This record gives sequence, structure tokens and C-alpha cells, in this order.
Amino acid sequence: MFHASDPRASLGTAAGAKPAAKTPVSFAGAEYARFYAGPPQEQGDFGKTWYARAQNFILGHSETNAGAVLERRGQIDEYCLIIPDAATRVQVRTPAETVDIPGYSIVFVPPGDSTVTVVTGGRLCRLFSSRSADLAARAVNAASYAEPHPNIPPFQPWPEPRGGFRVRHYSLEVKGSEGRFGRIFRCTTLMVNFLDPRIGLRDITKLSPHHHDDFEQGSYVIDGAFVHDIRWPWTPDMTIWREDEHELLAAPSLTVIPPPAVHTSRSVLPGFNQMIDIFSPPRVDFSQKPGWVLNADDYPMPGETA
Repeated sequence: MFHASDPRASLGTAAGAKPAAKTPVSFAGAEYARFYAGPPQEQGDFGKTWYARAQNFILGHSETNAGAVLERRGQIDEYCLIIPDAATRVQVRTPAETVDIPGYSIVFVPPGDSTVTVVTGGRLCRLFSSRSADLAARAVNAASYAEPHPNIPPFQPWPEPRGGFRVRHYSLEVKGSEGRFGRIFRCTTLMVNFLDPRIGLRDITKLSPHHHDDFEQGSYVIDGAFVHDIRWPWTPDMTIWREDEHELLAAPSLTVIPPPAVHTSRSVLPGFNQMIDIFSPPRVDFSQKPGWVLNADDYPMPGETA
């Protein structure tokens, strides 16, 4: 249930009515990865990287030094690089091109071999599909996915980009627009919503409790702190009920919210609070809203002509 002022309140009219969701026979729990509370999974001259995963995606949070090189060999599919700070500049190299990327950008890197060289050190986030088995194994919560989580269909990538795979980058310096929700970008494997920051505490009379029938949501906190309020449905089978959770996560951290848990998040610190939402594969409902996906011209939806 969205507050009337939330752009997502219009999602129910974005497409035809969906079939009623099946009653779950089991639930997965939420995943909480507090990168600030544990050691990194990789450490060296480049800096530090922490990994956590969901069913369909892997997040690598890196704190890098100038000159750091982050390399992928034989990457199975397209991945995403987020540069959240204006002062951090990188260069992305593939066998076909070398591209200088300014700070405060989101980048989609093609499959195959690639290197990210950090010209000026800073925070970086890389997002991969869980088909990158080597990175999935490094995730701090890898054991949680020894078996697939329930209520999530098998991962299916979206169509290749128009004009073929190449390094594509977009500025996060995007002005708000009436009725648009955040700053949404998609590729073949992921959808990323760089949400508008919250200054100070969220108004608890205007929260947005809602659920997703069949996909996870990753909530990546990069500044400030948020409480994630999560409630699982009551079903006829009481043995699968779960207690409500109200988890405080500061930056940097990742929360993975499973379907069909009801959830909302609230900023809880004075000052600047920034969160990024992650979905894999991209969301159809957001994609059907005109103007919401800022790079939709580059990445067709399923059924569209590339």
C-alpha cells in the first residue's frame, strides 16, 4: 500500500490485471549483509571488497585506492558498475574499446574480458548476475543459497541492447520529474534505481508497505542508515509463519527482501541518507511506465525489436 504521494501508487494501472498469486508453501528469510561489521572477502593493494548475494544477483562493494584495477576474464554476461561519488573517476577497458568514465555515473560493461582502472580512489559498486559462480562463492552469505529460495522463477536475461554490447555509461545527475520514481536504469541482467536521497528521518505517516509476488529486492545503503520493516504473510499453514523484522542497517550494507514479504524502509539519521534498489532481471512494471527507465531506448524489453 503506497501513500498517495508516492509515484508507485499508479503501478496498478500500468498493465492488465495479473493472475492471483499462488499461496506460498514456504518462505525465505531476508538477508542482511553489514559490510561495516565484518572483514572484506578480498583485500590487497587495490583496497577492499565485500561481496553479498541474492538469488539472482551478486553485489561487490569496493573501497579502492588510486590506481586499483578490478578485472573480469570471460565474464559470462553484462554487469553494472556504480560510481556514487563525483570525485571518483575510472577507465573501463575491453578488447574493443577504452572508455574514460566520470564520477557519479552508472556503467554497463559487456560480457567477456574487461578491466576497471580506478584513476582516483573511492567507493565503487559492481553488480553481477548470480551466473558468475566464482563471485557467488565469495559472498558472505553464500551458504544461504545452497538451495534456491522459494517463490522466485528461474533467472532469464532480457534482450541484447540495441546496437550490440559495448560500454555504456550514464550520469546520475538527473533532475527529478513529476510522477517519476527515482533514477532507474536497466541492462540485460539488472535494474538499478538510484533513489532520491532522504534528508533526515522519513515521515512515518507516509510509508510505503508493499510486496512483490515473484522477485527479490536488494536495498543497498551507501550513506546514512535505514530501518527495513519486513512482514511475512499469514497463510493457512502456521508452521511457515515468520516473525516481523525491523532491522537497522547503516552504510555500507545490503538487504535482500524475498517475495512475497511486505516491506518498507525508513531513513533514521539526521542528514543525508542514500539507498539504491536492485532487481534482477529488470522489472516489467517499472519498465512499462513511460519515462521511468532513463536508458530504455538502449535496452529493449522482452518482445521488443532490438
